[in-house]
Amino acid sequence: MARNSTTCESFLQTPLLVVGFVVLVISLAGFIGACFHVAWALWVYLVVMLFLIGTLMALTVFGFVVTSQGGGVEIPGRVYKEYRLQDYSPWLRNRIKDPNYWMTIRSCILGSKTCAKIALWTPLDYLEKDMSPIQSGCCKPPTSCNYNMATAVAQDPDCYHWNNAPDLLCYECDSCKAGVLENVRRDWHKLSVLNIVMLVFLIGIYSIGCCAFRNTKRAETEYPYGVNRVKHIKPRWDYHWWRWLQDKREGLY
Repeated sequence: MARNSTTCESFLQTPLLVVGFVVLVISLAGFIGACFHVAWALWVYLVVMLFLIGTLMALTVFGFVVTSQGGGVEIPGRVYKEYRLQDYSPWLRNRIKDPNYWMTIRSCILGSKTCAKIALWTPLDYLEKDMSPIQSGCCKPPTSCNYNMATAVAQDPDCYHWNNAPDLLCYECDSCKAGVLENVRRDWHKLSVLNIVMLVFLIGIYSIGCCAFRNTKRAETEYPYGVNRVKHIKPRWDYHWWRWLQDKREGLY
């Protein structure tokens, strides 16, 4: 999910790898602290895990906010949907409009042969078959385009970006960028669900870690059931009497 096979979209890959590595390292520290009663290792584990849980919560909320907008527009008489760039969040739009970033994604779409799969479709296929967001946005012009006659009616700007050449098609269309963002949006929704499951699991493990830390601190003291808070012990009168008898028997008096 971190690296889309069609668009080579990998901006989630690095954060996920970093989170995975941190979880691995800090889990080893927690394991050592729990097994060998190393209190400072467990303390580090609990602090970093708390930060990690907060980071995953923030990432999940950010993902839901960023991907709350978007989705396809139904086309009358068609099974597939079309996608408009203005329907997506400003953060995603600004990222996809970066020329260097888009050239990388465009090259990957070309290499994936996504459009070659529908190159031999008949007009009937376009009426009866569904398309992926990439195919709908990058492999054909918008359905509203009219190329049969000269018309004075303004058309979608993407209609003028379309070219029949296999390496051009509608790769410079806003609809193609929107198709990529729709793929990202769907993947991010799956990732957000995974994050929620991971958060529940990590919170459960964190609770167990807190218990292990408390037990480790208790094991470090002389008293197995906590620190002895009694500072002064005053024996009763019968202790002094018994002690006097013992000394007398031993000839000390």
